[in-house]
Amino acid sequence: MSARRASGRGRFTGPQSFLLAGSFLITLGSFAVLPYMSVLLHQRLGLGLGAVGFVLAVASLIQFAGGVVAGPVAARIGLRRSMLLALALRTAGFGAFVPGLTSPVLAIGALLLVSAGAALYLPANKAFLVAGSPEEDRPRLLSASSSAFNAGMALGPPAAAPLVMGSPGVLFACVAGLFALVGAGHAFLPRDKTGPAAVADRPPGAAPPRPGLSPFLVTVVSVYTFMFFQHYLALYAVPRTSAGFYGVVLAGYAALLVVAQPLLAQWIAALSYPAALRRGFGAMAVGMAAIAGGGHAGIAVGGALICLGEIVLFLKNDLEALARTSAPPATVFGRQRLAAGIGAFASGVVGGQLYAAAESAGSARAFWVVVCLQCLLLPVLLLSRRRPARGRPGPRAESAPGLGRGRHGGGRHGGTGRR
Repeated sequence: MSARRASGRGRFTGPQSFLLAGSFLITLGSFAVLPYMSVLLHQRLGLGLGAVGFVLAVASLIQFAGGVVAGPVAARIGLRRSMLLALALRTAGFGAFVPGLTSPVLAIGALLLVSAGAALYLPANKAFLVAGSPEEDRPRLLSASSSAFNAGMALGPPAAAPLVMGSPGVLFACVAGLFALVGAGHAFLPRDKTGPAAVADRPPGAAPPRPGLSPFLVTVVSVYTFMFFQHYLALYAVPRTSAGFYGVVLAGYAALLVVAQPLLAQWIAALSYPAALRRGFGAMAVGMAAIAGGGHAGIAVGGALICLGEIVLFLKNDLEALARTSAPPATVFGRQRLAAGIGAFASGVVGGQLYAAAESAGSARAFWVVVCLQCLLLPVLLLSRRRPARGRPGPRAESAPGLGRGRHGGGRHGGTGRR
């Protein structure tokens, strides 16, 4: 692959810098409109809430589960062409929203096109980002990618707020234009070789995949526990504080995520996988307990601790997924997206029942206590299932010459994800 190694530690190559900037712009454009999709479908197009929920569920399923298609597509046409195809789909989708603002059928079709493009893009983007780079550079590259995505996620909704209801056609046209420009820039990225051998480029003499914990399963559980916070904090916090304070908490969360993950990347990479699970889930458990305490301070401190838990778990899961398999990087990232989708779906289903039961019992705080207990018990179950790994346990302890391949988040997260 032609994404070459940076000449000095901490520096990015030209293609890597472009991909990071593109990741920010792509997420900025996506989150300028996607968070408002339920409002547009319901209030502007007149779909019932049940239909809106079904459409959004299908779109989310395509976006996450569709990631498993990214590996075979990249093996067939290459990573750069996969990204170009994905951006073409998303450009067409956002462009179709302009006439789709008067037609539910067109709007739903446009949303599904956007979701399909997202499913293809993120795994290929991450795989191209780390291709040709030594394993010790992966934490820096993946954490920078996550920061770029999260910065776009944080800035997209407020940037679009003035237009989303008053002039949505202008907004969708601008987003489609942004994606077309970013896609044109991708055409100038270095060409990568096409075919399975080009995408699966484990260096000769690299260490064999490590046994033990399954990053796929750990990712499912990580996203499952995290999404309780994502889905239900507003429902809990706004009545107890204010909408303004909730907005401040979200802004602070995003800022901490963007700044802290690159700073902590090498420390996270040096942790053994069990140690990362204990620290990540432990921070989430204490954060959930703080939120259960209620009040401004409890919610703010809880959010910060959960953010730290997310940083540790999500980055470590990606690094371990790369190191523990001989599959091509794009395939690995596609599987991680699928795992995130399963976790988010399970959290949504279980969380609704739990929150309803807690409110029926007269104490929404009990919901956060139950989630806290899950954050404590689930990693214990995961660790009890693992097979003993041979050699030194730490992911970096075994990674000297190049444990994996050039592969690379959600995003969520998942992509991240997320998303």
